[in-house]
Amino acid sequence: MEDIDPAFIQSTEHRANNHKKLVEVVEIPVIDMLQSREELISKIGRACEEWGFFQVTNHGVSSEVSSRAEAAAKMFFEQSAEEKRKVKRDEVNAMGYHDGEHTKNVRDWKEVFDYLVQNSAQVPLIESHEKELRTITNQWPQSPPDFREALEEYAREVEKLAYKLLELISLSLGLAGDKFHGCFKDQLSMVRLNHYPPCPFPDLALGVGRHKDSGVLTVLAQDDVGGLQVKRKSDGEWIPVTPTPGAFIINVGDMVQVWSNDKYESVEHRVVVNTERERFSIPFFFLPSHMVMVKPVEELVNEKNPPRYREYNWGHFYAHRNRTDFKKRDLENIQIYHFRILD
Repeated sequence: MEDIDPAFIQSTEHRANNHKKLVEVVEIPVIDMLQSREELISKIGRACEEWGFFQVTNHGVSSEVSSRAEAAAKMFFEQSAEEKRKVKRDEVNAMGYHDGEHTKNVRDWKEVFDYLVQNSAQVPLIESHEKELRTITNQWPQSPPDFREALEEYAREVEKLAYKLLELISLSLGLAGDKFHGCFKDQLSMVRLNHYPPCPFPDLALGVGRHKDSGVLTVLAQDDVGGLQVKRKSDGEWIPVTPTPGAFIINVGDMVQVWSNDKYESVEHRVVVNTERERFSIPFFFLPSHMVMVKPVEELVNEKNPPRYREYNWGHFYAHRNRTDFKKRDLENIQIYHFRILD
């Protein structure tokens, strides 16, 4: 057997085989979006509170649009390494192809292609004490043909669903449905194409190590291979998410946790590798403008429930995260608990 690059090896306590009690369950809620508005608000609120994750069916994103995006992703990753690296990302521009993603300073067993929903966006320079900005821009490959067209159409469709879900989550918190919509002018939302090759070392490596999503919402399309696992809030066990044909998997991110003042929690999740089959997935990360200041919303705090977080700037948070995900560093990745107000 070939040797594994040590960069991929998870510490013993975080390896996939360390939790033998894994059980296949149907507990992660599957919510039909054709239900009445009242039922949707109630079920989504309960899912956010109990799991931080749920699946949606009858969501309005056409299967043709999804199929075109999936086919384009597959064709891109089937190309030679030389061809893919023509659109390779770097520390300055985080968009494009990358095969050295790190989660918590351990390399992930995957390759990715990232693109912005809006073709370019501005983010702060983290080295600058002034309010200097840099522009990040999508890098589109020449091949496969129609790649850009298929993926831009997919992003537009899933973005509509993300707004719809955010509205229902806001209503479930007792807030106005459009409470957060203004945050997405000049948004940083992005789509990632993930390719997880078969891995001969399932006991040592992970497709993606345990992590929480730092944005508002993630809307994930996955194939039938599976591999996503969610850390159950009630007992800390890793629960496999069984692929549901045509469904999207939704999870709330750190920003919803802060906005809701911990009522809805951003939950840890990971991706285990498969020894025989490659896996593809497409997460849409719903991310606001770099200018947005994040703090618990006033309507949800009072004397009995004081704010649990200090205000932070999303753009600076995003810029820090991008640098530490790009390659292994000695510093800890920035997290929302760094802004927690201690009792």
